[in-house]
Amino acid sequence: MAINKDMGKYVPFLVVLLIIAAFFLGSLTTKVSMLQGGTTAPKQEEKAFAPTQGAGPQQPDPNKRYDIDAGHFPVKGDKNAKITVIEFADFQCPFCEKWFSDAGTQLIKEYVDTGKASFAFRNYAFLGDESKWAAEASECANEQGKFWEMHDYLFKNQSGENQGGFSKENLKKFAAALGLNTTQFNSCLDTDKYAKAVDDDLAAGQKVSVSGTPTTFVNGKILVGAVPYAELKNLIDQELGAK
Repeated sequence: MAINKDMGKYVPFLVVLLIIAAFFLGSLTTKVSMLQGGTTAPKQEEKAFAPTQGAGPQQPDPNKRYDIDAGHFPVKGDKNAKITVIEFADFQCPFCEKWFSDAGTQLIKEYVDTGKASFAFRNYAFLGDESKWAAEASECANEQGKFWEMHDYLFKNQSGENQGGFSKENLKKFAAALGLNTTQFNSCLDTDKYAKAVDDDLAAGQKVSVSGTPTTFVNGKILVGAVPYAELKNLIDQELGAK
């Protein structure tokens, strides 16, 4: 009886221990389930063509023909071609790099180099300081007749958003690698000579319903996101057939 009485003293304590053990066992089970199942995320193919979103008007009208000019950068191809393709993009945007390396490359080969279309680029720098600096770097390179060289170099050297890849120091190294006059380029970049021009391009994009990058216009008709080349080609061919 004395033993039973002594054990009775410990019953409340044992109950508390059991409750605590059950709590931790439940937490452990949940964690194991999460590790085994993983966090559900959109499949790569589902998000591959989505634009990087930014501020600006939403729901652009795919049937509308927007009034938009090619901007001040050199135009690739024949300026008098039947088709004018204008892209708004951010040099840090991963979907813009996808468009550049896929649809954009095929566009140049099939339509621009053959004289059927012209291609123009406009900055839509909205992903942070490094986007603005990269856009300004493209402007500074344009001063020396090497806009497209800098354009390509920037897209080929993306390294994450605002992670230092497009710091001013690195952009100056890019200019040197491209054979630019570094004294002129560095001064241009350090003084933010083209900051207003970059902001003006952003505002121009917002006026024609650009709300993310990349956004492409084919004779004024809008395509949003890193669309497959087949979609871009289809619209171009429709426009060629309508001429």
